[in-house]
Amino acid sequence: MFKNNTHKIYKNIVAFLGLAIFFSLTSCEEDLTKANQNKNKNFPSRITYGANITRMDSGMVKVRFKAPLLEEYEFIDTPYAEARKGLYLEFYDAKKPKVPGRLWAKYAKIIEKKQFYEAKGNVKVINNEGQTFVMQSIFWDKANHKMYTKDTVFITDKDGSTSVSAGGMKAKDDFSEYVLYNNSGDFNVKKMPEVKK
Repeated sequence: MFKNNTHKIYKNIVAFLGLAIFFSLTSCEEDLTKANQNKNKNFPSRITYGANITRMDSGMVKVRFKAPLLEEYEFIDTPYAEARKGLYLEFYDAKKPKVPGRLWAKYAKIIEKKQFYEAKGNVKVINNEGQTFVMQSIFWDKANHKMYTKDTVFITDKDGSTSVSAGGMKAKDDFSEYVLYNNSGDFNVKKMPEVKK
């Protein structure tokens, strides 16, 4: 009888130790999983210094892009590129291929997979008509050929007329057409069409 009790106690101790080891290993795995989740997996796969990129379509230059630093993040679900030290961009229109539109910004993010781009920080755009647009950020939906911002936009025409759009703007991606929201300004009266009576 004493031998049977000792045998049961040993079985219980072995079972208890087995469970204790199992739970301690499981909790260690959970701790490692949590620790690995907190690690930053978002690192650049390619870094280009002094990027100077030209994109062409059917033998015609469409875009010229310059950035002192371009970081590409390719090993994530939605790859993207960042120009954290600013950029300069020239965009060409088939109607005026010799006069590019131009864009400057302190930061840009390019999500080629979604054809979505953003520029931030003292964004300045000059279209091929010579109009200047200044704002803090602008977004480009390339697939739909639209650019937009909700920021205040300051517009200066080549004749010196100025306007302010406090509610943002939507535009075609070549800035040939645009809609301003909640705008006011100082316009050149000579250029305004006469109203027929």
